[in-house]
Amino acid sequence: MLQDKDRIFTNLYGQDDWRLAGARRRGVWDGTKALIALGRDNIVDKVKESELRGRGGAGFPTGLKWSFMPKDPGERPSYLVVNADESEPGTCKDREILRFDPHRLIEGCLVSSFAMGAHACYIYVRGEFYFENSQMQQAIDEAYEAGLVGKNACGSGWDFDIYMHRGAGAYICGEETALLESLEGKKGQPRLKPPFPAAVGLYGCPTTVNNVETIAVVPEILRRGVDWWKSIGRPKNTGTKIFSISGHVEKPCNVEEEMGIPLKELIDKHCGGVRGGWDNLLAVIPGGSSVPCLPKSICDSVLMDFDSLREVQSGLGTAAVIVMDKSTDIVAAIERLAHFYMHESCGQCTPCREGTGWMWRVLGRMVRGEAEAGEIDTLLDVTKQVEGHTICALGDAAAWPVQGLIRHFRPELERRMEQYRASKVAAE
Repeated sequence: MLQDKDRIFTNLYGQDDWRLAGARRRGVWDGTKALIALGRDNIVDKVKESELRGRGGAGFPTGLKWSFMPKDPGERPSYLVVNADESEPGTCKDREILRFDPHRLIEGCLVSSFAMGAHACYIYVRGEFYFENSQMQQAIDEAYEAGLVGKNACGSGWDFDIYMHRGAGAYICGEETALLESLEGKKGQPRLKPPFPAAVGLYGCPTTVNNVETIAVVPEILRRGVDWWKSIGRPKNTGTKIFSISGHVEKPCNVEEEMGIPLKELIDKHCGGVRGGWDNLLAVIPGGSSVPCLPKSICDSVLMDFDSLREVQSGLGTAAVIVMDKSTDIVAAIERLAHFYMHESCGQCTPCREGTGWMWRVLGRMVRGEAEAGEIDTLLDVTKQVEGHTICALGDAAAWPVQGLIRHFRPELERRMEQYRASKVAAE
């Protein structure tokens, strides 16, 4: 259980002033010049040592990712791009940082960009986040006025510029290379890798793309120390995490908690429990709509961190916890997600372009029971042909919810088919 003194996002609910004066009261911009004075290599080493993992879904070690940036890129500039294209169904954590703690993100952008040798940072924000974009831009203007960014940022001798860029509401632009394509003014479609963005990224220059929450916590890790950060959570799953809990709970909420908190404790403590009591729980999607759902039997004891959830064949993802009680039509819920991924596929890869539509249509028949039992295994086989066979992870994101449904709720699929057959026989 996380203590209040260890919380980083102390204005997550917007109860305090989000502007510069309020941010400074909460400790943002405190000794930023001294953090930069640590030096590039030292900052990267400390982030590596902290075992901070990306908060955008994949959970890749942040310090390792930064270390891929070239020490001497020659005449090419380097860039930090912050991914604020928060489009994963169920996820609403970055939105609150942009709204209520924008200066914490701006400070993180400055320190992180310096560590990577980048004089410029772009924040790519989801098109629908009009209000959030406005708040961020006002905070950036304040930071320029106060000399915190711009020429000689914070008196550190480092020149740093930061820009907002609004997307147009495409889910695929949450994938880092599709985001870069969109930022360059092209159609948002993922690039083939290699080359990776650290070598050839934005405008063909060395680039690192990180999530909002990942960048926002960096200055606090450096300020309070690596040992403090590692004292929270479990090895390789360290620090705090913002969880977005929605669905059939008494009080849906965003909450910053310790990595590795038991799922049951998270729901009971912060959300007032499952609607109708814990025994009324059917399933939980623990990390945003793209990860496999888990039945109640696993939810009873599972811990909320990257490795624990991988062990039960799911994932932490963005930590968007979608709770479904026994009133849920689980097959219809997964069919609805399948439709979303079909709609958001960029169409570049054949397995994803054709497979997402095929999976959705088959699931539509399964919702009504209009399928044969053998088609369940055929559907599972198709998910395996889509998963891992596309340029980006959208194919995986479309396949995993279907795999979770078949893994844990096959009897429900079979029951519907039997019921449908029985009703047809009765009608004859």
